[in-house]
Amino acid sequence: MKKRCRNNQGFTLIEIMVVVVILGILASIVVPKLLDRPDQARVTKAQLDIKGLEESLGMFKLDNGFYPTTDQGLSALVTIPDSGRIPSKYPEGGYLKKIPKDPWEGDYLYLSPGAHSKDYDLISYGADGEPGGEGIDADINSWEL
Repeated sequence: MKKRCRNNQGFTLIEIMVVVVILGILASIVVPKLLDRPDQARVTKAQLDIKGLEESLGMFKLDNGFYPTTDQGLSALVTIPDSGRIPSKYPEGGYLKKIPKDPWEGDYLYLSPGAHSKDYDLISYGADGEPGGEGIDADINSWEL
């Protein structure tokens, strides 16, 4: 007769369940930290967009001696304004190809003259699209960058 090996190598159901529970606990700690990264990336993108718009507005002023009015808006960086003070040295291709949307697909708010800066204010209302808010819903303002 053949001897049966009673020393079977393998995992019991209890051992497997302990490992699954440990992995679940680790996932509940790690996943929220990983999910927070896209929100930080969106805030950073909005800050970079505002900086880029500020550079284009600076070039507009350097060429023409004034910033676009609130009524002319940021579209004055794409096409020459047809109302208000008309720029005399507007480049053929404009200053931008198109006005970017904020990372939450909202429009950047442009006010000139600004309430917080004597020249202009640029604002993204954040994830909620409403003034104010905290965390990811907080406004991103040019005068705070």
